[in-house]
Formats: sequence, C-alpha cells, structure tokens
Amino acid sequence: MFLLSGFIRAQDKPAPQSEPTSVTVSAAIDHNRVVINAEVQLPDGSSLTVHVWVDNGNPDLFLSRRVATLLGLAVGCKDKECSSPPLREIVVAGMKIPFTGVKEAKIPLKPVNAASVLAPGMSAEINLPSSILRHYDVLVDFPGHKFSIGAPGTLHFRGPSGKVQINAENGLIQVPSQIENKKYNLALDLGACISFLSSELFDKLATSHPDWPRMTGAVGSANMWGLDEEPKWKVMRLDRVQYGPLFLANVALVDFPKDRMDFFEKRAGTPTAGLIGSNVLLNYRVGLDYAHSTIYFEFGRSSSFPDFDVIGLTLRPEDDGRFTILGVADLDGKPSVPQGPDGVQAGDHLVAIDGIPVGGSTMGQVWAGLGGTPGQERKLTIERAGKQFTVTAKVQHFLAELPDEKDRKKKK
Repeated sequence: MFLLSGFIRAQDKPAPQSEPTSVTVSAAIDHNRVVINAEVQLPDGSSLTVHVWVDNGNPDLFLSRRVATLLGLAVGCKDKECSSPPLREIVVAGMKIPFTGVKEAKIPLKPVNAASVLAPGMSAEINLPSSILRHYDVLVDFPGHKFSIGAPGTLHFRGPSGKVQINAENGLIQVPSQIENKKYNLALDLGACISFLSSELFDKLATSHPDWPRMTGAVGSANMWGLDEEPKWKVMRLDRVQYGPLFLANVALVDFPKDRMDFFEKRAGTPTAGLIGSNVLLNYRVGLDYAHSTIYFEFGRSSSFPDFDVIGLTLRPEDDGRFTILGVADLDGKPSVPQGPDGVQAGDHLVAIDGIPVGGSTMGQVWAGLGGTPGQERKLTIERAGKQFTVTAKVQHFLAELPDEKDRKKKK
C-alpha cells in the first residue's frame, strides 16, 4: 500500500514543462526600430522585465547602466564609454536566449538620471545583436507588430527569398543588390530607422539624376540620434533598387559619411555600398534564415508611411529627457519653420507639441507628434534661456515621391 500510494502521489505531480523552441511576441515599432519585452534574472532570483531592441545590424551587446547595476556586473569606464561582463541570458516568452560567446557588454557613459536607457530617445535597456541572432531563425513582422525567434528550422518562412552573405564571426548580413544595372552589396539592418548609401555612390547618383527628390537636414526617420552633423545630412529618394528578391522604389536614404562607411565596411568584412534600414520594409514580414544564408520578404500590406510629412526640425534627445533643436530644414529655399527671436533657434528646447509635453518621450513618440497631413498646424512650446513661448509651424511634405514609370511615360 505504501508503494502504491507513493506511486499515485508521484503520478499526481504535474510534469515539468519543456522550454519552447520558438516564440512569437508583440513588438513595438518605435521610430522604425523593433522593441520587445524580455526578462532578466536578478541575483536574488527575481525577474526584471526590460525593453529589448532587436538590432541585427550591430554585433555588439549594449546594456543600460541600470540593468548592469541590478545584475551586479562590474562596470569599468574610459573616456567615452563604459563596459562590463555580459549578462548570462534574456528570456523571451519563456524561451532562454543565452549570450554565449559575447565577451563584454558596452555601457554608455550616462549620468544617473539617464541610466535606464541605452541611448537618449529610446526606451530599450538591452539590444539583441547580430552576434546572438545568427544562432536562430528570426522573423520580424512589421505589419503585425510581432517578433518571432526560434531554433534553426523551427520558423516557417514565406515570400520571395534570396541568398545572402553572412559574416560567420558576427552575423552581419550583406544582400546582393543592383542599382541602375550595376551590382553592389547592401547590408540588411533592421535596427536602423533609415537607409544609407556611401557618399561616393550617393553623389554619383545625385549628379546623374537631378530630378530625384532630395533635401538637406535630418527630419523624420532620418533624424536618428541627434548627432551634431545631422542638420547637414543629405537625404535623397532613390528611384529603384533590386534588393535580393525585391524591387524597391522610392527608397529614402542618407549620404553615409566616409569615416562611418569605412568602419561599417570593416565590420561587414566585405565591400558594401550602404544599408537598407527598416524605413523601406515596414510593409513586409522579414525572415532571417541564418542557418541557410537566406532571407525572406513576405508582403503584408500596401500602405504608405509618410516619414517626411513632418515639422522640419532636427532634434537631439538629451540625457535629461529634453529635446534640443539642432536646426531647421529648408523647403523651396526657405526655412520650413519660423526662425529668429520670435521663432526657433538652434539650441532651443522643444517642450511640448500642441500642449502635450515631450520630455522623457522616445524619438518615435516625438516624431509621431510632429507628423501629419501637409498644411496642418502644430503649436510648438519652445524654451530658450529659461523662458517658454509658442511657435506655430506647419507640417510640410518633404522629399516628395518620384512618380512611377507609367506616370512618367504619360507625362512624356
């Protein structure tokens, strides 16, 4: 009887649940960047939920200082950056993603009040880099706002596919492409909110096609981080590019400064002419089959995303949550936002949009507020030297789309 009752009690115990081999979770698309929730285990055994930036275009692991401190990681700092040992793993919907092989985590040099983000203007505290993603199947569903990750062979990919070059050491992807019947490699960087082209190729195409829409000044999705040089960035619409199995039209991209291009190409380990970022792929479900060096693009919807129907400011998110105005973009040779003593000036702070405070917001949230239908007015609360005032500005249609081939033939 004793043995029998023990057997019955053992049978009554729930069987341990096995860890999933693939998961799908909701994703926020913030400033064209993919952000998901994950958990990290703290030294006391409790779990902490954090925002994770899916960044397949960067092999380096980044942590916020807050997460590094809570994990008890030893942080050491140099002039511009800090680092620590990597965290052991993150858990996405019950699936463990170990950070095996990562030697260190980079930690931005931040004051205390900005320690809980990777970079100003973001909500993420950890990135999920290409050096980790390369061990999995990955699917980014932009239309559905979903992210899937699984062991190789567990995800079902659909849509046109193409072979790509994958750097075996860091997982960076280069896609065989063609522009005006010439072959180039263009990276796939779903962590980038805008696309880039090398200065040499950018200038060559701009000279050959003076009719292609262009502008100076990083507005909308081109306003990546608020770097000092962003007000001078050159932006253009590329007529069309064959990108692996896709034929993309009206591709908005930025001139890639040579020093950054050289660094990018060195990490890629192969000649490259630039990168395609998320701004071009928001209508697609993008599948990354690292094990077979193949990418998939399943068309999900036919929508236009007017990233450049915005107020023409270039902004920098600050460590304290404020947004500094770096410059104003021109439109038809004139400033697109009133300037001067009664308008905006470089160095002013954007405090609110239509009365809604922007302090502590992400770049995506601020640009959603600055976007709209061309001609719409926005009341901008500006702060200068401790005093606040209001400037009325209109949403403008920057970087107009090129007409398609049929329309151009009709005009001829």
